[in-house]
Amino acid sequence: MSALSSDFTGCVIFIYDAQGSELCSTIVTQYDRTALRIEVADTPRELTVGSICKLLILSSPAPCEYEGRVVATGTKKAVAMFRGQVKENRGAARYKVSFPAYIENLICGARACPLYAPLEITCINISQSGIRFKAPVNALLDGDRFQMRMKISGSEKLLIADVVAHIDKDSETSEYGCRFLIGSERVV
Repeated sequence: MSALSSDFTGCVIFIYDAQGSELCSTIVTQYDRTALRIEVADTPRELTVGSICKLLILSSPAPCEYEGRVVATGTKKAVAMFRGQVKENRGAARYKVSFPAYIENLICGARACPLYAPLEITCINISQSGIRFKAPVNALLDGDRFQMRMKISGSEKLLIADVVAHIDKDSETSEYGCRFLIGSERVV
């Protein structure tokens, strides 16, 4: 099933202007699959009718990336998504973000192993294929697989990822580059 035929209603969405500056993170309140149009909970003032924007939708099983044009629908604004904008994982554009999240489980085989206390992280950028975040130094190792929970605009998203690289920024923090594991949302 292609991403355009998925139902994006209730998904977290990041909206960026045409230059890639983040305007907001919110929730998709309505998705019209036929018209390829979405409405969101909070439409940024900067989005005027006719303006082009970039969208990153945290859908399952993987985030989707689109470009769209702001259109008027009665008294509301919506985004008409362009066809053919589903990006391949390789070379996916990165979008700057800044929101807290936490890692609640490490994945051992097909089983979730709860951490004694959730590991608080700060997300730095996100793409269709992965996420980069800041966490305490040596909190994770390359190859570690984990379950991460994000709360954005009142909605929660659970993602499974693994660490592909880390850089120690100072004696207290590291930045971790991680890829999303598609089809791994369910662990016991």
